[in-house]
Amino acid sequence: MTRPLILSIGEAMVELSRAAGSDASLWRLGIAGDTLNAAWYLRRLLPRDWRVGYFSRVGTGEFSDRMLAFLAEEGIESAHVGRDPAREIGLYAIALRDGERSFSYWRDSSAARGLADDPVALAAGLEGATVALLSGITLAILPQAGREALRAALAGARAAGTRVVFDPNLRPRLWADAATMRREVEAMAALTDIMLPSFDDERTHFGDADTGATVARYLDLGARQVVVKNGGDPVRFGGAEGTGLVEGLERAVPVDTTSAGDSFNAGYLAARERGAEIDEAIRQAHEVSRIVIRHPGALVREAVPDMAV
Repeated sequence: MTRPLILSIGEAMVELSRAAGSDASLWRLGIAGDTLNAAWYLRRLLPRDWRVGYFSRVGTGEFSDRMLAFLAEEGIESAHVGRDPAREIGLYAIALRDGERSFSYWRDSSAARGLADDPVALAAGLEGATVALLSGITLAILPQAGREALRAALAGARAAGTRVVFDPNLRPRLWADAATMRREVEAMAALTDIMLPSFDDERTHFGDADTGATVARYLDLGARQVVVKNGGDPVRFGGAEGTGLVEGLERAVPVDTTSAGDSFNAGYLAARERGAEIDEAIRQAHEVSRIVIRHPGALVREAVPDMAV
């Protein structure tokens, strides 16, 4: 029997974060990126009868090699990570203040900007995937032709049975302008089986008055299910399996919110694939995220003891 596959699509980068301790000149090197973070948590939350893969593009230098080695060490398949002889993996650095993060990026010439250049490679990567996961950042780094090629490939995969999961992850600095960002996110909603927006972003960039408005807007655009992350406040969901509000979620004082949404996404998907109902999956996802934000860094092993058995 073929093992089911979740394919995460996007950009992985070299991550620089302050090393623990008092020496402010020391930085820690890691590999991260929103869809890679989600893949990492999924690999640890799903049993071994699931495969977790990554679709991207990197260079041929040492740091790109490190990224591929990292995927192998963590059990994430990299067969569909392409190599670009002219470009390299991107870089970003994290600064923290009171648990909230800000980023500095060096990604304009990132190889991942070409991840959708080859339609044959796209189709091959998506072939047979049970779930395809991507984000607004995945779209933002691509040229317009790349976005159109990716949507076409996802439409074809969806017609063949792949479920598409999309986190808008709205980052206006990555887009040419806010209008383009909104237009591209809305176009993606029409191809989405599970939409995982964050209410703070949706209120800021789409003007939603409340989480119910976010759910209604994305359902009207064609999404089949919407779960609105809400920073520890009640989580509203809606779609083909019904509507509801999950309340009473335990809050935490954040140390680092870098991977709050990514870990929630993974926790939710893993719980659903293991048979949980929507409300229980939201509670499980919140608990993963709540632990993650109490630790520094994007990938927090303490939050997800390896369940892949």
